Amino acid sequence: MSATFSIKALFLDIGGVFLTNGWDRAARKRAAEKFNLDYEQLNERHHLTFDTYESGKLSLDEYLERIVFYEDRPYSRQEFTQFIMDQTGPFPDMMAMVTELKHRYKLKSIAVNNEGREINAYRIQQFGLDKFIDTFVSSCFVHFRKPDHDIFRLALDVAQVAPEHSIYIDDRAMFVREAGSLGMHCIHHTSYATTRQALANFGLV
Repeated sequence: MSATFSIKALFLDIGGVFLTNGWDRAARKRAAEKFNLDYEQLNERHHLTFDTYESGKLSLDEYLERIVFYEDRPYSRQEFTQFIMDQTGPFPDMMAMVTELKHRYKLKSIAVNNEGREINAYRIQQFGLDKFIDTFVSSCFVHFRKPDHDIFRLALDVAQVAPEHSIYIDDRAMFVREAGSLGMHCIHHTSYATTRQALANFGLV
């Protein structure tokens, strides 16, 4: 397969691919221990409202009001917010590989991710994601969330790339399956090595 002809764009998840998932179940568990919160209650409140936050319909302060600061706490929102931000770590090998392939094959790169605005902005800036990702089709900006097909269709429209000329990379099998149903080539990311080999199979070596 000729990569320069067939593949025009990479569509990429962020959490689990370039960065750790950040504010995930394990991070909420650590928060409950550090801030002396009932984990089950924290988790339940999170699930009741996090989709709304990720869809761009709540600020981070409003989200935290619902899950933590609905009663007085002996610590500030700023302390809790900083804890959330500090949970993120990078996967430099994935960043380097995508940067290399993007420039070598003149590929468009589009992030398609579910994330709240403040966390999204912090992660982009802190880890320099905008240095190798051209466009961020984040749920907080477009008000659609994966696995809604509309977020994938919107990303394709923004990039002006046909599904058959695209590759979508995500660590969640459901999201990979849904993107694939729209005609996108897909890679279920489980490790740097397997994703690199999958990209090589598309001629991106």
